[in-house]
Amino acid sequence: MVEIKKLEPTKANLKKFTRFQTDLYKGNPYFVPPLVSDDVATLSPQKNPAFDFCDAVYYMAYRDGRPVGRIAGIINRQVNEKHGRATARFGFIDFIDDSEVVDALMKAVEDWAREKGMNKIIGPMGFTDMDHEGMLIEGFEELGTMATIYNYPYYQEHMKRLGYDKEADWVEFLMEVPDSIPDKYDRIAEIVKKKYGLRVAKYNDRKKAKAEIGYPLFHLINEAYDGLYEYSRLTERQIEYYINVYLGLLNLDLLTAIMDKDNNLVGIGISMPSMSRALQKSQGKYFPFGWYHLLKGLKGKNDRVDLLLVAVKPEYQNKGVNALLFQDLIPYYIKYGYKFAESNLELETNNKVQGQWDYFKNRQHRRRRAYYKNL
Repeated sequence: MVEIKKLEPTKANLKKFTRFQTDLYKGNPYFVPPLVSDDVATLSPQKNPAFDFCDAVYYMAYRDGRPVGRIAGIINRQVNEKHGRATARFGFIDFIDDSEVVDALMKAVEDWAREKGMNKIIGPMGFTDMDHEGMLIEGFEELGTMATIYNYPYYQEHMKRLGYDKEADWVEFLMEVPDSIPDKYDRIAEIVKKKYGLRVAKYNDRKKAKAEIGYPLFHLINEAYDGLYEYSRLTERQIEYYINVYLGLLNLDLLTAIMDKDNNLVGIGISMPSMSRALQKSQGKYFPFGWYHLLKGLKGKNDRVDLLLVAVKPEYQNKGVNALLFQDLIPYYIKYGYKFAESNLELETNNKVQGQWDYFKNRQHRRRRAYYKNL
């Protein structure tokens, strides 16, 4: 018999909720665990500013006293108001391959959503686009990234069985880092600089980078991503939170800012050495020795780089600004010995973004899906 327990969002409960995932995938060579402390902060109403406009509930499934599944129910009121609808999300979902467990978890979240007046549910989704989203449906034998979800192949079979249909797909690409800047990128970049009066800005001082492009960076993301599927605009509190959490970790060589003639930020490219192996070795924990593996992942040798973010102001999209970004970044990729670059998630319909990979040797190696069901 399966027992469903609603978890109050205490630190101890949220750790238990997060660790179920790492326990379920223990020993899996493709799963990349999250940092437990990061997920606990994301799930905590006291720490995550997304709770200013989100409601959430957490459930765990037990059998004979042992945890066998977990799920979160989320309502993003900001996105619902933007689209004039009543949609709930499910996320942070993991379970053993057992129909009774899956049925009980999904029923708990669906019932909660109905009680809240929702008439549709989608997922897996997080609170906002800064969280993990999309159930893996292709690429189970590819090493995951810190920005994506890994799940077993049986997950999608249970979603189909329960009557969930495709809502949206994301694809991911693995590119080979070239030995030099592709000629076409170089030519386009030089044309774009002259035609639009753009320039590359680099930083070697973290405080200066935060002061000059911290807020503009996230405002640019809001502009560039506003029309994308389920995008939730970042509030000022969220922007401040993410500036403090993430900008301190970046290798500034791998941050490229594109400025116009008036020193306004019009494009940004942010990369980071792959933390996949480091997170696996740390098992998602800083202590007692996880910090060593994480520091080594950030500072040590690595053959893979993650393209965390590319954003271009709408009026400059399709004008070659991406060529300017990669004209600057590729020499740094070569300098640090990166052989491969991960694109991370792109909507399958976003041909503009996918077109930029045509200049690289690449393969589409993963696909993930958001499902929906009318309640």
